[in-house]
Amino acid sequence: MGTGKVRRLKILISAYACEPCKGSEPGVGWNMAQEISKHHDVWVITRTNNREAIDTTLLFSTTPGLHFVYFDLPTWIKCLKKRNRGLHLYYYFWQLFVYRIAKNLHRKVQFDIAHHVTFVKYWAPSLLPFLPIPFVWGPVGGGESAPKSFRLDFSAQGKRYERIRDLARWIGENDPLVRITARKSRYALATTPETENRLRCIGASQVSVCSAVGISQSEIEQTDDFKSASDSADNPFIFVSLGRLLHWKGFHISLQAFKLASIPGAVYWLVGDGNERDRLEDIAKSLGIERRLRFWGWLPRDEALEKLQQSDVVIHPSLHDSGSMVSIEAMIARKPLICFDLGGPAILVTNEAGFKIPAIQPKQAVQDLAIAMKRIVKDRTLRKKMGDAGFNHVIRELSWEKKAQTINNIYYSLVSG
Repeated sequence: MGTGKVRRLKILISAYACEPCKGSEPGVGWNMAQEISKHHDVWVITRTNNREAIDTTLLFSTTPGLHFVYFDLPTWIKCLKKRNRGLHLYYYFWQLFVYRIAKNLHRKVQFDIAHHVTFVKYWAPSLLPFLPIPFVWGPVGGGESAPKSFRLDFSAQGKRYERIRDLARWIGENDPLVRITARKSRYALATTPETENRLRCIGASQVSVCSAVGISQSEIEQTDDFKSASDSADNPFIFVSLGRLLHWKGFHISLQAFKLASIPGAVYWLVGDGNERDRLEDIAKSLGIERRLRFWGWLPRDEALEKLQQSDVVIHPSLHDSGSMVSIEAMIARKPLICFDLGGPAILVTNEAGFKIPAIQPKQAVQDLAIAMKRIVKDRTLRKKMGDAGFNHVIRELSWEKKAQTINNIYYSLVSG
């Protein structure tokens, strides 16, 4: 591999979701493509509705090695996407039809590597491994599940969601095209050990764990622009949770823990919105903590980051996150984290940067969360130590630049092998 690293490779990326200045899936697609293009010549196949944002950003870009090819399905199929449940069916067909675009493009360019980036889910296929070049799959996720004992406390809608999700994964794992995608992948990246296990079960042979989320230098600078809370005895101690208010985010558990901790003067902020908000408000009233709880609703990213900086500790009780951008944002803001030792947060958060609570039984989880809350309030030195450890960990290990280096090494190992 010594001299091979000098050669710029030609990389074909499939990124259904790919848009600058966005989080979640679009952010993964954009950041991955942009960083890889610093090392190689990259062609990205993505959806046409991403074009305006991408073309505008490219006007001010200095990455000549980054090219985009836009593709959408015929109009008569687009009606599927208008319904929420139809989105995944539309995405499935998009993956099938995009192969012809990829095949024709390969004839002209002669790529070295094909790489599927988004969507970040393992139970949908890609046809890129049918190209006569090495195929890299991921990072993909979705193998994570809420522990069964915790499902009993979900709302009726939440229980129904989990049953449908389990069924969708089972169907996906038994889809011949998904199994071919796994078997023909020369290298597969899983967001968590849970997904790594599922990938091996459906036929992937070379698999390693790599989170799909990261942070750029501009995002680090944006977070630094906001003023942190003053660590004064006169200010209320602020716990904060950020994210969609959904059953699997586990906020019903953190509310119980906040009540059990019974910390004088402490308040709890929830930043985000979702279909569980009414239920969470009812839970807060039943616990008698509604006056110490603040629902901020959905906020633009810059306002959400400002609330994060004004807080003291971040609570992230998610029960099956594949990634966890909230964890990275908390650490870069030098805020200690309290999360469950599950999924994405378990991979991203080190023991030095926060408390990772075992999620064995709901009652045990509530008690252990409450203990961690009380401990972090009492120990200002520990808060400072954890905040610094989290910040340093993100800078060293979780930047998009670092992730691109990992991908780069995989590319060269495949073309040299």
